[in-house]
Amino acid sequence: MLRWRLLLGTLLIAALLGFCGLDAVARTPGAWLVPLAAVVSVLASQEVLGLAEAAHLHPWPWTVYFGNLLLVAGSWPCTSNASFCDVEAMRWSALAATFLIVLLGEMYRYRRPGGSLANLAAGVFALVYVGLMLSYAVRLRMQWGVGALASWVIVVKMGDTGAYTVGRLIGRHKMAPTISPGKTIEGGLGALMFSCLGSWLVFQSPILSGKLIVTSHPTPWWGWIGFGLLVSIAGMVGDLAESLLKRDVGCKDSSRWMPGFGGVLDILDSLLLSAPVAWACWAFRLVG
Repeated sequence: MLRWRLLLGTLLIAALLGFCGLDAVARTPGAWLVPLAAVVSVLASQEVLGLAEAAHLHPWPWTVYFGNLLLVAGSWPCTSNASFCDVEAMRWSALAATFLIVLLGEMYRYRRPGGSLANLAAGVFALVYVGLMLSYAVRLRMQWGVGALASWVIVVKMGDTGAYTVGRLIGRHKMAPTISPGKTIEGGLGALMFSCLGSWLVFQSPILSGKLIVTSHPTPWWGWIGFGLLVSIAGMVGDLAESLLKRDVGCKDSSRWMPGFGGVLDILDSLLLSAPVAWACWAFRLVG
């Protein structure tokens, strides 16, 4: 299982980097990656709705799908020329619009007391957890280029690989036994080390630095270390957050479409919550 997981993880990263390469040479920035993010948002939304149904919550599906697509697509116009205030205004406007869509949907189908508030909360959660988090990934690409997006993916997935490998080999002390019994403190330390290695490869190594990442000034040592640590920690929190959702409804995986990984959310869990952290690192010039 370890070999299969490492092999499949490597193939997934290679496929995503392939999309990054296609997007980098496309005439329209985001022409490949934004549609990919839209497809991922639909698949992830389906799994969140499945978890909600297992918890006896029933938000109106089409409002969640449409809202998350709107959040992802609404980030496409964000470019490096857009001001910080403009980007923030677009983000919150899109989020407000999607909330209104979910609210109107619940109003339209209301028939009797009971359940509307819970369904509304589940719908809004799906928007924030999937659409809003993925919108930060789109903003990484549109504001700072493909390299910024790749830096986030490489650091997070290096952390995932380190956590799984070190945890399987020498993991002894449980990190969060009630939420995810398989995760260990040793695995968490492995994630931090592997993520910092990934950050060094991206920002400092002669292999990738300058080719993958085009920056206006060199990233200092504390910048790439800070990026690796912050993004890795956010990724681990995201992993535990999805484990909490599955544990609460008694599901082992969000779905079973990919052996060794589970579903889309099982692949995205560490990426979703780390996306805004990676975006903030670039926005506040910790890297780049």
